[in-house]
Amino acid sequence: MSASVYPKGIAFLGNFVPRLCGISTFTHDLYQAINTAATDADCYVAAVTDTPEGYDYPEAVRLQFQEKDLRAYRRTADILNFKNADVLCVQHEFGIYGGPAGSHLLSLLKEVRMPIVTTLHTILENPTREQNAVMHQLTRLSDRLVVMSQKGRELLQVVYGVDASKIDVIAHGIPDVDFQPAAVYKDQLGIHDRKVLLTFGLIGPGKGIEHVIEALPTVIKQHPEVVYVILGATHPKLVAKDGERYRLSLISLADQHKVKKHVIFHNRYVSADELQDFIGAADIYVTPYLDKAQITSGTLAYAFGSGKVVVSTPYWHAAELLAEGRGALVPFHDPSAMAATINELLDDPAHMQVMREQAYAAGRSMIWPAVARQYLDTFAHACADRRAIARTAVAGWTLEKQPSLLPSRQFKHIARMSDGTGIFQHAIFNVPNFHEGYCVDDNARAFILGVLTAEKEVPPTEPKVADLTAIYLAFLAASLDYESGRFRNFMSFQREWLEHAGSEDSHGRSLWATGLGAARAADYHHRKLAAQLFRMGLPVVESFSSPRAWAFALIGIDQFLHHEPTNEPALALLGRLTDRLKELWAAHSSESWPWFERSLTYENARFCEAMILSGQRNQDAGVLEIGLKALTWLASLQTTPTGCFRPIGSNGFYPQDDRRADFDQQPVEAQAMVAACRTAWHATQDGRWLEESKRAFEWFLGRNDLGLPLYDFASGGCADGLHADRVSHNQGAESTLAFHLSLTDMDDAELDTTTPPP
Repeated sequence: MSASVYPKGIAFLGNFVPRLCGISTFTHDLYQAINTAATDADCYVAAVTDTPEGYDYPEAVRLQFQEKDLRAYRRTADILNFKNADVLCVQHEFGIYGGPAGSHLLSLLKEVRMPIVTTLHTILENPTREQNAVMHQLTRLSDRLVVMSQKGRELLQVVYGVDASKIDVIAHGIPDVDFQPAAVYKDQLGIHDRKVLLTFGLIGPGKGIEHVIEALPTVIKQHPEVVYVILGATHPKLVAKDGERYRLSLISLADQHKVKKHVIFHNRYVSADELQDFIGAADIYVTPYLDKAQITSGTLAYAFGSGKVVVSTPYWHAAELLAEGRGALVPFHDPSAMAATINELLDDPAHMQVMREQAYAAGRSMIWPAVARQYLDTFAHACADRRAIARTAVAGWTLEKQPSLLPSRQFKHIARMSDGTGIFQHAIFNVPNFHEGYCVDDNARAFILGVLTAEKEVPPTEPKVADLTAIYLAFLAASLDYESGRFRNFMSFQREWLEHAGSEDSHGRSLWATGLGAARAADYHHRKLAAQLFRMGLPVVESFSSPRAWAFALIGIDQFLHHEPTNEPALALLGRLTDRLKELWAAHSSESWPWFERSLTYENARFCEAMILSGQRNQDAGVLEIGLKALTWLASLQTTPTGCFRPIGSNGFYPQDDRRADFDQQPVEAQAMVAACRTAWHATQDGRWLEESKRAFEWFLGRNDLGLPLYDFASGGCADGLHADRVSHNQGAESTLAFHLSLTDMDDAELDTTTPPP
């Protein structure tokens, strides 16, 4: 494949040097190889960090984030999207990402917009429930999967049901070294008169080193010149937990078997050049792992490709690589068999030379330049597939009685409702009502939609969304009274403000829009202006008494903190507003009425969404629990016996201990429920929230009390409400924007709705 079709922007995700682990080394070597092979590509790394202070990373690392901080994964996804990489190359190992079975990674992968190529370093035959769920979503989210052995391909197909056409087998890369006699390197290390057995890599239980030490007395009896070199530091996580207990047990074992003089411990992480010297000096590389479920081993690949004789237990990677006489396999947990095999080899130097030559010849396909070319082909394949296959709606999407797909985006009515000033509030049927003028509420909603739409590839046939988005932002900027710090709400058709300050709710929604714009707007200048408006409008919220304004502001603050995570005023107000909602909960909630107020009125689910976001950001399990408990109750109230969504009606609402109003049902209620349920899904990965969001969205399409759609598929408009006997004839801005914002949420949740097999 011509290099001209290779992607020009390649982001790597995983651990990276100087962090000490095998994945770090692999990511580093793969990055270097591809950066060398694709000279015109922009390659960079997003590194997962396991310490609060981070690492002194090289220039290749442009992003780093904490492995246990769920919010950091989403921020990283936002940055990757902004940088417009053509492909994301992910290194996957369960232990390097946060969350149950490393599930935090999924939050990042669901948000990025580029093709994903995932290299699987571990593939389990018998995963736990959490590992199984993560693997099914990981394989589904990835455009292509790379495994390092045929056994890996087999497990993906049999255990996880992955289509073979999605899998590429690419060997673990190795350095390209000359085929040299061991004596050349032994002289450098001062052990020219010894036969060298070598095990290298991070040391820890599971490596089986104790069985080699137990085999040494028998080996030394026949070959007293043998020395066993154990090269590598103890794994940092093991040191943090148990100190050097395992290494000390090995030293004690060597003493116990009277082979201490024949065992050399090099307790350090050596450079690549030093490592090659040690490998070169080895007569036999020994890899005595204790478990067959090892799908790949970088140390095995390095030693084998360097032309070393290998003695190994038959874990999956070794059994495949050393087949047909390319190495020697011994049973697990069997020091006697280990000793016998080593002695047989040392007794037959001619046979060892043949094994070395076979291994070296086979290893030429594994050198990093060859591996880099294969990865570049896989990247190109992933990009071509993503371009060829149009993004479709949720598989299996159905209404109650007939199949349907998520509606396509249709902006005609939004464009019709907008002019050079902003978006009009109301419509008469589907015609803008100039008499009612404009409001900041709807322009804030429209700006949010414009920002979110720009994150997707809008079809060129649609109106110029970027131009409309700029108009809506300009309206927000004009609405802010720079002296009072308050956003005004209503403007007449003659462009005259009708008030000095808008409602607290409209102010909170404006902060929401500008906070999101600061973090996610595609245009740099839009982000700067949105951030400026947010900062100017933030302080006055301290004096607000409207709980919904608090909730709207909390959602905006959460968005803004993706842009500026250490902003002290925003962080402080986040805490105070959350405390106020907690106080409302404590004052009003009970087992039969788990809510923040004495009545359910409008946009009720926004309370839940704000508390879930705040609980996540502050890692406050109590706040998160309040949000989820309230949302669970609200969902139960808003589901009919037949299973459709029925929001609290605006014609009377629902006072505690009184009758609830079932009509008029408003589109903003469905939108709020979709958004809150999607937020709950991100927080919990609980599939019921996907079902609840789907139920609420289907309300727009006709799964409601009257069985009538509110959405106009031809123009993209949405009816203003559902009455007891009919759908409203008018298609105002609030309703139309509510639908399109809900569609955006459902489009983002597209992959989430496919439940992985049990």
